Amino acid sequence: MYVCICNAVTESAIREAAAEGVCSMAELERRTGCSGSCGCCAEMAAQVLHETLVQCAPPHVLLTAAA
Repeated sequence: MYVCICNAVTESAIREAAAEGVCSMAELERRTGCSGSCGCCAEMAAQVLHETLVQCAPPHVLLTAAA
């Protein structure tokens, strides 16, 4: 699905960028051009970026002390 029509940036392109280390909208804009023109896609792009970063994050290990 296209997220940014102005620069032809797809949801998968945003997910790929996040998997390659992009972690902010400023970086995403520099890398893909997403939200660099009219800005109408910024909210959706940020949501896709955030969801992908959460999915790619290493799992947290919770350590609890034995009672």
